[in-house]
Amino acid sequence: MTNIDQDNHYKTTFELVKKFVESNQRKRIKLLTEIESQVENLFLIGDRLFDNFDQEGDDWAAGWLLQVLKKHKPIFFENNKYNNWFTTNSDDNINYDSLQLNLLEQNFEEADRLTSSYLRKLAGKLAENRGYVFYSEVNNISGTDLLTIDRLWNIYSTGKFGFSIQAKILKSVGIKYELLWPKLGWKIDGYWTRYPGSFDWSLEAPDGHMPLINQLRGVRLMDSILRHPAICLRHNNIL
Repeated sequence: MTNIDQDNHYKTTFELVKKFVESNQRKRIKLLTEIESQVENLFLIGDRLFDNFDQEGDDWAAGWLLQVLKKHKPIFFENNKYNNWFTTNSDDNINYDSLQLNLLEQNFEEADRLTSSYLRKLAGKLAENRGYVFYSEVNNISGTDLLTIDRLWNIYSTGKFGFSIQAKILKSVGIKYELLWPKLGWKIDGYWTRYPGSFDWSLEAPDGHMPLINQLRGVRLMDSILRHPAICLRHNNIL
């Protein structure tokens, strides 16, 4: 291949990525397979791929490109910054690198466990010692941290997962939790989905399937999280 041919080849890939980024959710999903088929060129383009993405933002297109490279070209991540490319903020000095890395690698079950542990830590010492969060403790949780957790789930799930997605779905069913559970895949044919084996820890899961919240504690915990101001403001999800 001549240099001119090679440049044209890269240009085609750049144009595909540009189309992907500028498309709406439905069109982006249709382009996922085509994007993944270009992994060799994505790898060779390298750093330039991410020049126009905001590390403070939450564009899942960048998350998907990183996931494709992680899956097929792990050598790209010898530059460690890409393992935690998106900026994470915390009012409680929590390091979210492990959560971001597990989501990047699509280790969703472990990412869910980490999320639960972060929520306990954010809720306070009593919740940590008890091993679970009371709904009344959600007000103690930093909006900055809850936003960070939600962003990461959204970024690395093609926009499918996260508390704000669950809130969006809840709003779409008239804030009726009995209609929400089947939508999330947490209840099937009237029976609760058994944890952890019956949950779908993959991108094939229904929208809002993750992260999980222990429903044995009742609906009030989830309701408190989804009504937290940091989540309400995401995607205009005021319940």
